[in-house]
Amino acid sequence: MSDLHNESIFITGGGSGLGLALVERFIEEGAQVATLELSAAKVASLRQRFGEHILAVEGNVTCYADYQRAVDQILTRSGKLDCFIGNAGIWDHNASLVNTPAETLETGFHELFNVNVLGYLLGAKVCAPALIASEGSMIFTLSNAAWYPGGGGPLYTASKHAATGLIRQLAYELAPKVRVNGVGPCGMASDLRGPQALGQSETSIMQSLTPEKIAAILPLQFFPQPADFTGPYVMLASRRNNRALSGVMINADAGLAIRGIRHVAAGLDL
Repeated sequence: MSDLHNESIFITGGGSGLGLALVERFIEEGAQVATLELSAAKVASLRQRFGEHILAVEGNVTCYADYQRAVDQILTRSGKLDCFIGNAGIWDHNASLVNTPAETLETGFHELFNVNVLGYLLGAKVCAPALIASEGSMIFTLSNAAWYPGGGGPLYTASKHAATGLIRQLAYELAPKVRVNGVGPCGMASDLRGPQALGQSETSIMQSLTPEKIAAILPLQFFPQPADFTGPYVMLASRRNNRALSGVMINADAGLAIRGIRHVAAGLDL
C-alpha cells in the first residue's frame, strides 16, 4: 500500500499539463485528490474521466473565496487536508523588457504576479489551518527560471524567484508543523499560457518552443513529459519519505545546471 493511501491532496491547475499529471499520479497512489481549476471545460473533463476519485472545483487561484470554497468541500469530503500543491501558473513567452510595450508592462506584471505569486500566497493562507492540524505539507511548482535567466522573460523569472522566497519564509513560519518545499521543472509538453495583458492568453508554450528545441538544450537530451516530474512531488508529500526536508527547492531541470561551456553534454558521442 502506498504511503499516500487515503491522504488528502489539493492541487491547483489540475486540468492540464503538469497539474493533470499530478492528479493522475496521486490518484494512482491511492490519495483523495481535489483540484481548483479555472476552466469549466477542464473541470467537466476531470469529473468525467476520474469520477468519484476527483473533487474538481471550478475557481480562480487569485480569489481567496474560491480557495476557501474548495477547502471547505475538501474538509467535508475527507475530513482533513494533508498536502497543498500550488501549481497553477502562467508564462510570459520570453517577452523581454526592451520589446514589451510600456503600456502593457505594468498590467502584464500584475496579471502574472497575481497568478504565480499571489495565487500561491492565498492558497497557503487558506490551507494553513488544516495543514497545521494534520502536520502536513505544502509543495509549490517553480521552474528552471527560479535559478537561471532565459527560462522566461523578466516578469516570469521574477515571479519564480519571488516564489522561492515565499517557500523559504513559509517553511520558517510554519515549522515545525508544516513542511514547505518546491519543485522546479524545466520545459515540458504543456498547455501553459501567457497573460492576457500581453496578448498571450491563447498562446500555448508549445507554440513558442518546439520539442526539438527543448531537447537540444537539455544535457539529458530528451523532451520531457509532465509525468516525468511527478516523482519529486510524491516524495515530498510522503510523510515516510520526507520527514527531514523543508524550505528545499528540487531543481528538476534535466541537467541544465551541468551544461558545459563548449558542449551541452560531454558524453554525446558515447
